[in-house]
Amino acid sequence: MATVSPSRTYTLTLPRDPRAPGIARVTLRTVLAAHDLARLTPTAELVAAELLANAHLHTGGPYALRLRAVDAGRVRIGVWDSDPTVPKGFDEPGVVPPDMAESGRGLHLVQACADTWGAYAPSGGRGGKLLWAECQ
Repeated sequence: MATVSPSRTYTLTLPRDPRAPGIARVTLRTVLAAHDLARLTPTAELVAAELLANAHLHTGGPYALRLRAVDAGRVRIGVWDSDPTVPKGFDEPGVVPPDMAESGRGLHLVQACADTWGAYAPSGGRGGKLLWAECQ
């Protein structure tokens, strides 16, 4: 008899609430520990925190944390929000904000810490966007 392996994808929909990013980070730690990936926690939590902060600060509605096992020992962290605009610099590798800029370093930090990263925004501007990064 063929068996179907359980999905290793988790989605946590978050309300526009200042406590939501913290709840998402606790969820991330719990999921990683449950799948024996606790060694990824420091990097994965930093990446998730930056992506969640970006969604919380720059969009007006709910957003979602998505965690997916890519392969053994690797997790993809995604944050979806309703704004279809990919943040400047996230879609261009190596773009660094000016020294005196008051913001813009978070997504650069994601690029520096993640093994790979990217963005998906459906054409036509509908459906928001998903920023993602993988940690191994």
